[in-house]
Amino acid sequence: MPTPSTDPRPRRRSRVPGLILLVLALAGAAYLFRAGLVPASLNPLPAIDLATPNPWLVDWRLASLKYQPALCRQVLVAPQIEARPIADNPLREGCGWINSVRMASAGGVGAGFDRLTCEAAAALALWLLHDVQPLAQEMLGQRVVSVQSFGSYACRNIVGNPLLKSWRSEHATANALDIAAFVLADGRRISVLGHWRGDGAEARFLRAVHGRACRYFRVVLGPEFNEAHSDHFHFDRGPFMRCQ
Repeated sequence: MPTPSTDPRPRRRSRVPGLILLVLALAGAAYLFRAGLVPASLNPLPAIDLATPNPWLVDWRLASLKYQPALCRQVLVAPQIEARPIADNPLREGCGWINSVRMASAGGVGAGFDRLTCEAAAALALWLLHDVQPLAQEMLGQRVVSVQSFGSYACRNIVGNPLLKSWRSEHATANALDIAAFVLADGRRISVLGHWRGDGAEARFLRAVHGRACRYFRVVLGPEFNEAHSDHFHFDRGPFMRCQ
């Protein structure tokens, strides 16, 4: 007869199930933060301060504004930004807006948008204040006094991508904006259409500010993306990530 095992060592349990559960829990928590679904009372992240450059965990802290009007009013304050809340327009057929503002300026730059989500307005303010203005001074020797845009809210589908043409654009929820040009203090106009493909200071400025926007917006598109964006930058705070 076989001799029964007398090995006194306890059998080691596999750590794999526990590690899988830990990874799933962390992924779930990351999703909640990224989607702005963590209630303000449970969110350990401090409110973002528009006056502070290079904020840490900037994407999650911007996302925390998504469904929090009180936090939005706390963050979007002068002199960093001039914006005031507007009434919600609940979604109908994929179009509408919630927790949005009417924006006039940020970082000393005239930037008028009638309807823009709080998180997109905060992202725009950070970009204008901490990236656009310093780069304009450094590369063009002038401050930017205003941006010229193609607007923010538009009840429409995605344009320029045949695979996504049946999807609603982030513009349909006021969570996107398009910028066509920058006006300098001396009156010069630096346009995406007119200067992007050059090799002078204007082109270098446009490429620099385009790249810096990727820190605050999840989708940043320009002339290198497709023909539909040959004359403007598209910025949005939607669920996808792309910088091109």
